[in-house]
Amino acid sequence: MPDRYTRLLPVSSHEKSAYAVARYAAVEAGGILKARFGLHNDIKIKGKRNIVTEADLLSESKIIATIHDEFPGHAILSEESGDNMMKSEYTWIIDPLDGTNNYHFGIPFFCVNIALARQGEVVMGVTYDPMRNEMFHSVKGKGAYLNRKKVVVSDITKLGEAAVGVDLGYVPERSEEMLSIAGRLWTQVHCLRLMGSSCLGLAYVAGGRLGIYFHKYLYPWDMASGLLLVREAGGLVINSHGKPATIKDNSIIASNSVLLGKFTRWLNVQ
Repeated sequence: MPDRYTRLLPVSSHEKSAYAVARYAAVEAGGILKARFGLHNDIKIKGKRNIVTEADLLSESKIIATIHDEFPGHAILSEESGDNMMKSEYTWIIDPLDGTNNYHFGIPFFCVNIALARQGEVVMGVTYDPMRNEMFHSVKGKGAYLNRKKVVVSDITKLGEAAVGVDLGYVPERSEEMLSIAGRLWTQVHCLRLMGSSCLGLAYVAGGRLGIYFHKYLYPWDMASGLLLVREAGGLVINSHGKPATIKDNSIIASNSVLLGKFTRWLNVQ
């Protein structure tokens, strides 16, 4: 494997190889997105407020080709291409451009996300912001990192001192529900941010920038990398039932243990 795949943390040989491939693929795909940012990108409409751009597809093609070259027997689940239906112990979960609406309108807040799950459990994750050259990355049991620096979740324990990130989703009824929650929440917290990228929202919890990230309507590629990042940074991610969230859930709350408890208690009485 080329030297550009290296500069890795010590992990097992198989995961080290996959980790290297994921980091390399994320940087290459991020380069595509950055080069095309601000230019005309043809779009296709997937649903109301839900689009896919040329850049999405080019980024996805680069990632999938890189993975196929190194791990042809692995399954792949990607936002734009779906599931390749291959039977494998390992599944790569890809969002080639999270924050597509931000990207489309020239807002430089988007990222590439690549995760590897073994029998449904995420064991490696990468979230790469090419505009800031920030790579959040983790391997199960090895901690979470921003570039070369180890990160931990915020130690804030009071809702009134916390920055909280939320997103709405694409379905009008669900968006209205989230807006209603956000309207009640903003008086309870230090500040509220509508992110436009769930993957960066989770990465920012892992990095201690947000105290909480909350979303009720996600897909596996929206959170696979972030689930591991937050947990490896010492935080918790739960589902709507208060159980540890998995890639099969669509509602998540991510935070440190104390703040998470206070937020869920507030949420449950609303």
